[in-house]
Amino acid sequence: MLHEGWDVSLFEVPPVEDRTRFHDFELPSSLVHAIADLGFQYCTPIQAEILPSTLAGRDATGKAQTGTGKTAAFLITIITKLLANPLEKKRSKGSPRVLILAPTRELVMQISEEARELSKYTSLNIVSVFGGMDYVKQRTRLARGDVDIIVATPGRLLDFKRRGDLTLKEVEILIIDEADRMLDMGFIPDVRNIIYSTPHKDKRQTMLFSATLSEDIVRLATQWTRQPVTIEIEPEQIAVDSVEQIVYIVTAEEKFSLLFNIIDKKNLERVLVFCNRRDEVRRLAEKLSRHGIRCSTLSGDVPQKKRVQRLDQFKARKIRVLVATDVAGRGIHIEGMDHVINYTLPRDPEDYVHRIGRTGRAGETGTSISFADEEDAFYLPPIEEFIDQELGCIRPDDSWLIKPKPVKAKTFERRPRSTRPRQRKPYQKRKSTV
Repeated sequence: MLHEGWDVSLFEVPPVEDRTRFHDFELPSSLVHAIADLGFQYCTPIQAEILPSTLAGRDATGKAQTGTGKTAAFLITIITKLLANPLEKKRSKGSPRVLILAPTRELVMQISEEARELSKYTSLNIVSVFGGMDYVKQRTRLARGDVDIIVATPGRLLDFKRRGDLTLKEVEILIIDEADRMLDMGFIPDVRNIIYSTPHKDKRQTMLFSATLSEDIVRLATQWTRQPVTIEIEPEQIAVDSVEQIVYIVTAEEKFSLLFNIIDKKNLERVLVFCNRRDEVRRLAEKLSRHGIRCSTLSGDVPQKKRVQRLDQFKARKIRVLVATDVAGRGIHIEGMDHVINYTLPRDPEDYVHRIGRTGRAGETGTSISFADEEDAFYLPPIEEFIDQELGCIRPDDSWLIKPKPVKAKTFERRPRSTRPRQRKPYQKRKSTV
């Protein structure tokens, strides 16, 4: 896309006390242009705290979850440094300058998409590497030319490394995202293998992000980073500050009627609905479809290619409602999604924060609606304790509980019978086989 003719003066953001503007950093105009297109004006807390250090080349350790703006924080640092230090020598194919490691395919896709949005006025080449998708296509992208940024899951990256399709000897910046999930999913041996294939920590810039800074994570951060600046953004800030949280007291029988009427009466065009189990997701999506609502599902048993297709359709508003399990709770970033509905409350309070973090992201406001029936009401106190906030429960208006009628299936007219007399074949006597 063309960047010529655009000037930072066209992106007017008034100074505000206690707020940091992107203007306040010396960022390349092509990057500021992309930031302006995305509608970002003021930095989120983690961006304001971490960017002065990371732009100066320091390592960083961040305690932050998705929805805080941490992805944009490290991408802004990466893009600024790459543009400020263009390479004159020719690199070998599959030799990235930046490596970003993430635990899941969904998170890799989200980071890659955001990186492409922020670098759209540059010539930077970004390649996504993850399992469940065509191996040959990803290999072709690696071999196509200079690769600036690779965003990858550990397993698939190691596959390419073992086959000699890429080398990590020239990595200048290393990002490890959601390190706690890497630990939980048993990826740390793979991550350690990958890190030891990059230059020594004294010769690269390293940033590590995690939702928690447990002893294990701190120990890993000490091994992999060099005198890092440490930034901590607490999860309750995400839940409380940017998301309006509504809890409706309902019976199990009333839940579907309330869900339908919320979507219908509020004329919601893009809604993420969470259930706890795959069978619940399937049944709810089928019921919504019978009532005329365009919807689809996202859960662990949906193949990766279909997940990507459904997310693209959801983002393009071709799907009105996406019914999902917690597989979608992390790593999905959808601009302009202002409603998340917990059809069933999660059993783990931390999952509640991840779910509602799909809306109200990066300083925007959003709405979370939860249904508390006879069973789910027992899971409210642990959630309230975790987010350090009391969730006031209300009874919905009776008009919101009116049962909707299913949409009648289309009826097709029968083709009229021909008036021509039916021609019968002449009777032929069967030959005896005796």
